[in-house]
Order: sequence, then C-alpha cells, then structure tokens
Amino acid sequence: MAYTIAFFGTKPYDEASFNDKNKEFGFEFRYYKGHLNKNNVLLTQGVDAVCIFVNDTADAEVINAMAANGVKLLALRCAGFNNVDLNAAANAGITVVRVPAYSPYAVAEYTVALMLSLNRKIPRASWRTKDGNFSLHGLMGFDMHGKTVGIIGTGKIAKILIHILKGFGMNVLAYDLYPDYNFAREEQIVYTSLDELYHSSDIISLHCPLTEATKYLINDYSISKMKDGVMIINTGRGQLIHTNALIEGLKNKKIGSAGLDVYEEESEYFYEDQSDRIIDDDVLARLLSFNNVIVTSHQAFFTREAMGNIAVTTLQNIKDFINHKPLLNEVKR
Repeated sequence: MAYTIAFFGTKPYDEASFNDKNKEFGFEFRYYKGHLNKNNVLLTQGVDAVCIFVNDTADAEVINAMAANGVKLLALRCAGFNNVDLNAAANAGITVVRVPAYSPYAVAEYTVALMLSLNRKIPRASWRTKDGNFSLHGLMGFDMHGKTVGIIGTGKIAKILIHILKGFGMNVLAYDLYPDYNFAREEQIVYTSLDELYHSSDIISLHCPLTEATKYLINDYSISKMKDGVMIINTGRGQLIHTNALIEGLKNKKIGSAGLDVYEEESEYFYEDQSDRIIDDDVLARLLSFNNVIVTSHQAFFTREAMGNIAVTTLQNIKDFINHKPLLNEVKR
C-alpha cells in the first residue's frame, strides 16, 4: 500500500510541481485547498504524513488531533516553522521536517527587483503610460552606484544579494550575530553594529530569521536612527517590522519608500484572491494607500526552480523518514 500524504493549503502550482516530482517517489497524495486547522484536522485520518505551508496552523490542539489519527510525520514545504508547536509535536511523537532553502537566488533577485522598482518608480510610471500620461514629474530616482546598502542577516540569500549589489557598485554594510569574515574579505564588505548600519545606509534590507530577539527589529527607535529618506526592504518575515512604526516613518518622510513581500498579519490575506471584498485590516489598507510602498504577496520564492526544489526536498525528507535514514532537515524543539 502506497505511503499517503495529505497536503493542506494547496494551489494548482503546488499540485503540478509535486505531481511531477512524485514520479520518482511513488507516494499517494491527497490535496486540500483549505489551510490546516482544528476544524479540518479530521481530514488527516488514514494518512501517514501531513504536508503544510506557511499559513497552516499546527498548534498543540491540531498536533494532538493528528497524533490521535496516527500521523507520524509533519512535513513543511517551507523554511519557516513558527506556525508549528514543536513541544507539542515532540510530546505527541510527531517528527517535523522542513525545506531550509529552495532557491536563494529567487529571493535575492526579487529583493533587487523591489529596490529598483521603488527607486525608479516603475509601477507608477507603468500606470501612467497605460493612462496616456507620459510626463516624468515625480518619477526621479537615484543612482544606486556609490550608495550604501545595509544588510541585516548574512545567510545564503543575503550573500547572493550582496554579490549582486556589489555589481551595481554599492557599498555594503552588514550585521549578523555570527559574522562570516572570510566572505566579508572576499566581497570587500564591512560588518558593523546595527546603530552604524542604521545611521549610514541609504537602503536597508532584512534577511535575518524571526526570533524573540529580532521581532519588531524595525521599530520607532531604530527608525529614528536611520537616514532621512531611507528605503526599507523586507523579503524575510513580516514581524521583523512593527508596521505602525513603519507607517509613521512613511508619514513623516523619515522613510522614503518601502518594499514588503511579507506582512505581520499576512495569513488572513496572502495567497488568496481578496479582490471581491473590502480589506478590513486598517493597517494593511493604510500601507496599500502609499504610492511609495510596494506590497506583494510573499512571492519572492516563487520561481520554477524554487518550486521544483521544494517538492524534491519535501519528498526526500519523507522518504528518508520512511527508510529510517538521518533527517538532515528535521526541526526539533
């Protein structure tokens, strides 16, 4: 009998990618569009493993219900695992695995796309010309060459981003709790303090994990230390930025622009078509009202290569679990 996996929160592109890669594995799939939660966890009855994404809920109640249904493995098809109660999983005997990296190039390249789009005001220019307005008023940007970019967190994605930005001729300041000085020498970048990074950067891009220490890293106090007109980019985690503080910074012109592929309350909106309803999140609605802010729906990862890597790594994690092999991508409490 084939090993059965229940997928939650799936879209057509998920099914296409996993079906294609499953030719090499031979698992049985059950796809569910709804996000995993306490109301539909009964759908995990009769399956061996459950596969979820960022907006699914795997709290203690859901974990315990899955365990009661006989589920032994929870496979995340993403890097983040803050939606999983790891203590409950360990106590219930459910192993948790994830996909730590799918395509660092995808996220790094998208980060640059946000920078360029904000700087050169490409969305506004495109809207204007479609309406027959070919004026240049209000569209002036700046040369990125010679400017200083501050990178917070220097993992795989950030390192690729730094390499790209060095190609623009930018000066790079970096901050990381665990600096990679060999990389810094190779790329001729400078590790510095957060205060110096805030003070000196024309653009700040966030690439650190979300922890208790980094939650709301960008807040009223840190924004007050930044250059006037600073550009802030977040393709990491929504809660790295205190959104109300960001809005205040935008209103008083301290922040010149912001590119956000993540939002701290995104689970209610992102990945779904909300065009036929009013956005009742006042904070998100306010963000969307700024013409110097770009908000996208957590899509930085979304390339053909990344989707293929997600599917292969997820299915290999499951195969390794079945065959009692070392789990390279296991997440433990």
